[in-house]
Amino acid sequence: MNKVYVLGMGPGNKEYILPITTRIIEDCDVLIGGKRNLQYYEDLGKEILYIHSDLASIMDFVVENRDHKKIAFLLSGDTGFYSMLEYIKKHMDASDLEVIPGISSFQYLMAKIGEPWQNAYVGSLHGRTCNFIEIIQHYEKAVFLTDHKYSPQQIAKELLAHKIGNKRMVVGENLSYDNERITIYKPEEIVDIPKFDMAVVVIMNDE
Repeated sequence: MNKVYVLGMGPGNKEYILPITTRIIEDCDVLIGGKRNLQYYEDLGKEILYIHSDLASIMDFVVENRDHKKIAFLLSGDTGFYSMLEYIKKHMDASDLEVIPGISSFQYLMAKIGEPWQNAYVGSLHGRTCNFIEIIQHYEKAVFLTDHKYSPQQIAKELLAHKIGNKRMVVGENLSYDNERITIYKPEEIVDIPKFDMAVVVIMNDE
């Protein structure tokens, strides 16, 4: 029986996809993922399934077809951090899968700003809630995935409301793409910037 591949596609730009991931994709019959990750492979003549709200039907397809088709999930960033891997493992055993990590948006952004992050808190505010103020108070560096509810401006407003000073914020948008933007400001400056796309945000002590 074929293993099902779960592939981390990196931060977005094709240049950051690992060579082993590309080789597996070329060898597969079915590719499953979001539009952004599948855009590079739509002309290869492979069967394409776009991930949508009906995840159960996708998993039914995988279970029914994996005996005679090589199937790969193409997931953004790294497979082990807030990816679809957790959902897939509810339907398949780990022994049925071959998981290949990718470069995460966290790795990419911290490398771009030349900062080590082995002691940083790493988490997600994307579709989630957590006491990020308490986290920021306890860590010299904190890295978050954000969404439109917990935007960089909202995080900056909360920092100011709790009188947390001596911090700077790094906001990374569209990481690895041609329209990439990395903004480094104090929270009081971030609140006055009119709009950010969904971003990775780093909060660190201001030296």
